[in-house]
Amino acid sequence: MRETMEETIDLRELFLILKKRIGLIISLGLLGAIAGAAISFFLLTPIFEVSTQLVVRPSLSAIESGVAESQVSPRLLNTFNEIIVSPVILEDVIRDMGLGMTPTQLQGKMRTSNRSDSQVITLSVRDADAIRAQDIANTTANVFANEVGSIMNVDNVSILSRAQAAQHLSPISPRPNLNIVIAAAAGIMLGIGLSLLLEYMDKTIKSEHDVENLIGLPVLGIIPEIDPDDMVARRNGRSNKPV
Repeated sequence: MRETMEETIDLRELFLILKKRIGLIISLGLLGAIAGAAISFFLLTPIFEVSTQLVVRPSLSAIESGVAESQVSPRLLNTFNEIIVSPVILEDVIRDMGLGMTPTQLQGKMRTSNRSDSQVITLSVRDADAIRAQDIANTTANVFANEVGSIMNVDNVSILSRAQAAQHLSPISPRPNLNIVIAAAAGIMLGIGLSLLLEYMDKTIKSEHDVENLIGLPVLGIIPEIDPDDMVARRNGRSNKPV
């Protein structure tokens, strides 16, 4: 029971500390939100993403043997995923588009994916320029569709849909709203931590409760603060306050 009371008192003191420095906490939260907004809108470069899709049809031999479309080998799809972003394909893309980057740098802008129950391969390209991302995606799809036959000796890959950069395409990053919330929360947490630190470093005695905590003994009496003007009035016998 005593431990519960002490815990309640500690929580009450914590609340009073935070309440006393609520201005500091709110100020740091607002500063964090402003900083998050400034970084998101003025410092971070917007990144756009566009996608193109390719479809892998069953090969002629598979059709002749009666294999269904849904049974196209997942291993073959995974192989195609790797070939699309391989240097042998990307070098041709760089040459055709005149890009000033290496295959490794171009590969870092790309991501391929496909669902386990689908023959559709999605190629996504991220870039600061939405139109350039569109052109890279479409050029890569074209080069892959043309070259995969000589690489894998297959002719069952075609472009299902081309990448289209919409006029008002929204960037996938940065996300200003999320950044502002995170920065504001960080500012509030910093304000709480700073408030507790300032309170811990403040060794001045402000109340009888501080004296009790310091010496470990109860306070038996308190000397009230005396107004200097009242002291002068008492000396002159004009004070109406009780002594």
